[in-house]
Amino acid sequence: MQAFLAYSILTNPCSRSFFPRPATRPQFLLSSVPAARTGAAATARRCGGPGRSVVTAASSSPAVAAVATDVPGTMKAWAYEEYGDASVLKLDEAVSVPAVGEDQVLVRVAAAALNPVDSKRRMGKFKATDSPLPTVPGYDMAGVVVKVGSQVKNLKEGDEVYGHISEKVLEGPKQFGSLAEYTAVEEKLVALKPKSIDFAQAAGLPLAIETAHEGLERAGFSAGKSILVLGGAGGVGTLVIQLAKQVYGASTVAATASTPKLELLKSLGADVAIDYTKDNFEDMPEKYDVVFDAVGQGEKAVKVVKEGGSVVVLTGAVASPGFRFVVTSDGSVLAKLNPYLESGKVKPVVDPKGPFPFSQVVEAFSYLETGRATGKVVISPVP
Repeated sequence: MQAFLAYSILTNPCSRSFFPRPATRPQFLLSSVPAARTGAAATARRCGGPGRSVVTAASSSPAVAAVATDVPGTMKAWAYEEYGDASVLKLDEAVSVPAVGEDQVLVRVAAAALNPVDSKRRMGKFKATDSPLPTVPGYDMAGVVVKVGSQVKNLKEGDEVYGHISEKVLEGPKQFGSLAEYTAVEEKLVALKPKSIDFAQAAGLPLAIETAHEGLERAGFSAGKSILVLGGAGGVGTLVIQLAKQVYGASTVAATASTPKLELLKSLGADVAIDYTKDNFEDMPEKYDVVFDAVGQGEKAVKVVKEGGSVVVLTGAVASPGFRFVVTSDGSVLAKLNPYLESGKVKPVVDPKGPFPFSQVVEAFSYLETGRATGKVVISPVP
């Protein structure tokens, strides 16, 4: 498990922040757990000017340190105040910790993950329905609950959770996302983290596994049916393969990828691994009950679907009988799939170049946007 509580709480009135600061200087309290039990040590140092001090708590234990007795007023977060490429992202060291609604929990983020929709949002592709700028991006996260709202029923401080924090990806996503030390999220959007996976692995799951699940559900996929996954080595594709085989009982799972990734497809449960650099799947004789297109080849996908079948399209052109949908975040879906994650029947796939440290979020986005990532691009530890 990734060591989680290696965090810095920085008060920096000298630096420019995109966000309003608290009216009073926050009081920072470290965990009350003795250092002898947690392996933690705290140091404080002056860092070049009045009012600038850093308090750092670091744990050598692989377990998560105990919940702090108080939550700071400010936090480190990546943010942007204008739309554009990855260069608009700036590390802000004095962002106000988001307020917690009655039905929400405040999570100290241990790891976060990037998704293509993060890039599209940052570039202003759906600015008409976006939350106001400036924005702390990020949908996916895993971490520890440090505060609960008055109407929260099933979660408590200290619970390890994971989830996709905006119920509607494109319609008013949260202004304070997961690329921060803390994020506030509705209880119904998260689930307890499976104990068998670490925070980095868990952070890479929510949006991708919910997309895979909802697409299969909307396509009417069921036991005994066949499926072709286009982009089988990507964040969503790796999970479609596994859910189709392990959860739905597919008769045949075929998937496409480049030559170096074919063995990965087979290890995830693909019966047929198609090298798209050598073979054109649309010219092959096989037809499938469902084609799940995660890469934007909808016009070709409809050529290999059986009569009466379905084509799930995540990006690009849609041709009949293809359809597109926007995923809805739902913690109950994560809870339903947790047993498969606990047992190892469904495995998270984190890109081998990661996890990227919190300081390299810009580099992580640049890598994601090459379209060559395997599985999920994860940021860990946070901060």
